[in-house]
Amino acid sequence: PLEKKISFKAAKEHQVPGDLNKVMENKVLETASGLFYVSTSAVEMTCVDGADAEGIVSRSVSSHSDLIPGVYEGGLKIWECTFDLIDYFSEAEIQFANKTVLDLGCGAGLLGIVALRGDAEQVHFQDYNSTVIDEITLPSVVANYIRESSRKGKGDTGKTSEPPSKRPKKANCSPGALSKCRFFSGGWPEVCQLLLSSNKPFSKYDMILTSETIYNVDYYSALHDTLAELLDKNGRVYLASKAHYFGVGGGIYLFEKFIEERNVFRSSIVKTIDKGLQRCIMEMAFKDSS
Repeated sequence: PLEKKISFKAAKEHQVPGDLNKVMENKVLETASGLFYVSTSAVEMTCVDGADAEGIVSRSVSSHSDLIPGVYEGGLKIWECTFDLIDYFSEAEIQFANKTVLDLGCGAGLLGIVALRGDAEQVHFQDYNSTVIDEITLPSVVANYIRESSRKGKGDTGKTSEPPSKRPKKANCSPGALSKCRFFSGGWPEVCQLLLSSNKPFSKYDMILTSETIYNVDYYSALHDTLAELLDKNGRVYLASKAHYFGVGGGIYLFEKFIEERNVFRSSIVKTIDKGLQRCIMEMAFKDSS
């Protein structure tokens, strides 16, 4: 079938601000799977009058939609397959130590945060929308690092409107951890181009983690080519998805077929979850990889 010509958003790298307290200003935190993330509803309240430069929050709220193709791609919400993938990492004892990792279509960045906790060497976060990176991803990563550097092994649950450990001083938040991170917004082809043409040293990723990014068939080509460009020759992609996305048309089996036709990757469905709508975890590697 003819592929629609999609125009994606320009790529941008987001710098980690020097003052981490500023990143956490007015943020409300929630927890799931032992991880902190910024509450979307609180962000919606602060940005609903067009306070975010892209205006995606008010558009998403007014249209009651989690997806506005080419405008807003769902990063304000945490999708359930993210937790499937986090569970799979611990079940399969996936090792992140000394790996370079990309959390693609990151939203709150929970997959990348798990990799950071597993001593990954570098973790990069990408989301389509710059508002998501600034308002959700970056503060969520910071919150987990403030927590990491101050927690005493206490299990935290529920919501807290204060960042952990009562706004710790910058010195408390391990700068080493954040120096492992880079944050990007924009379309996949554009971010790919930015990384590959940058003056900064760049090595391809040992792991690319992505959840619920294959809902729209029109994006398959861009996603596939980005994975092919950015994955190390012996790297692995871990992708979580619903079997089928009603109303949008994508799903794991369609993407599996797409991969087969392209003949670049081998893929296998390593876990199927049959509660409610069927969901799957797929592992991908280059056909000629070890």
